[in-house]
Amino acid sequence: MPSTPRQFDAIVLGAGAAGLICSATAGQRGRRVLLLEHNGQPGRKILISGGGRCNFTNLHCGPENFLSENPHFAKSALAGFEPRHFIDLVDRYGIRWHEKTLGQLFCDGSARAIVQMLLTECQVGGVEIVLNSGGIKVERDAASGFRVTSSQGEFRAESLVVATGGLSIPKLGATGLGYELASQFGLKIAEPRPALVPLVLGGDEAGWTRLAGLSAEVVANAGKAAFREKLLVTHRGLSGPAILQASSYWRPGMELVLDFAPSAQTSLLEALLEPGARRDLPALKQALRQVLPQRLADYLAEIGKPQGWSNPAITARERELRAWRLHPLGTEGFAKAEVTAGGVDTTGLLARTLEARAVPGLFFVGEVVDVTGQLGGHNFQWAWSSGVAVGRAC
Repeated sequence: MPSTPRQFDAIVLGAGAAGLICSATAGQRGRRVLLLEHNGQPGRKILISGGGRCNFTNLHCGPENFLSENPHFAKSALAGFEPRHFIDLVDRYGIRWHEKTLGQLFCDGSARAIVQMLLTECQVGGVEIVLNSGGIKVERDAASGFRVTSSQGEFRAESLVVATGGLSIPKLGATGLGYELASQFGLKIAEPRPALVPLVLGGDEAGWTRLAGLSAEVVANAGKAAFREKLLVTHRGLSGPAILQASSYWRPGMELVLDFAPSAQTSLLEALLEPGARRDLPALKQALRQVLPQRLADYLAEIGKPQGWSNPAITARERELRAWRLHPLGTEGFAKAEVTAGGVDTTGLLARTLEARAVPGLFFVGEVVDVTGQLGGHNFQWAWSSGVAVGRAC
């Protein structure tokens, strides 16, 4: 360990998506950059994303795909570095990719190609990367800038970039360091919470878990947010893209409202309303099986039989099937959350550069900021866009 501090222009804490592209951007504009990572490997979250193929952006990414206490904050960074700009970078490295549903872009091969591309970009910019940097502490001197101490030594720089991520997936090394540093320097924190996370059912609704493994297209509503995608029943509750999307907007005590037949053009129970039609449980199951997976149709029929089988009762049950109300006990927590919602309050940051208003030279970038993307590559695009914005400014 060096006995005297080493001097840099900028120190970036965290070698995830945002930290890597920020470091590369700053380095390539002539800044001497140190990238400190407490893990022994950079880009660990990139490597597991998209089933190992990295859903690296979304063609339709825009401010409306993000959740924040300030819904306008992300606009400036997103406009400065759009999906097409990252696609151009990927293409320049010859990384083959394909589009899945809803504009989601994935690598044809391994996510390792994205990490290697970012590491090469850092190398081009002369970025020094130091791994296994535990015990990071930060102090600031108005005259000399920031002093960072770690298990790998002591370093100084006029600019400090906090790219430490959120609390999701702690097995990959997630910590609250970014929030601690924000608080240390007087910035407010919007309470971090798990997002893009499965929901847990219990009580009278625990019976749903008997359908574990079942998948069906639904519209999931949490508050004013609605998402039409697949639902997956798990051994603890509900998951799948529709539920993960809704979970970012769900709060404890809030209902989750499901439309089980978003594609149906006519009444689900029309056959039961015809003159002379049978009106009993087998007939109800048969009607629902026309539009729903059999296990789901039978379960909904059993727990939601009309009261009395009159026309009004059948019509009321139809309405309930198109707006079925569930009451999750909670989420599966940060261990299963793809991202962390909340974070460093954007009122303390400049939108164009993500620099702390009250602390010149201090920047926050990526997931640690209170900007959370929807499922499908939007969170990576925020990492790229915010990282480039800070890399151009730090």
